[in-house]
Amino acid sequence: MHYDLKVWQLSMDLVVDIYAFTKLFPDSERYGLSSQIQRAAVSVPSNIAEGAGRGVG
Repeated sequence: MHYDLKVWQLSMDLVVDIYAFTKLFPDSERYGLSSQIQRAAVSVPSNIAEGAGRGVG
């Protein structure tokens, strides 16, 4: 399972850190840069899980 992969675990830590960091952004960036950075961070563990589900790697 992807939960057992160290790279997936680290990427989830990154997501938590990114969300905490983007909370510090000004309100004017809430739906701009902040949202893009958050979506990019979430895509990392999502792609790892998808690849693990397909048996890639």
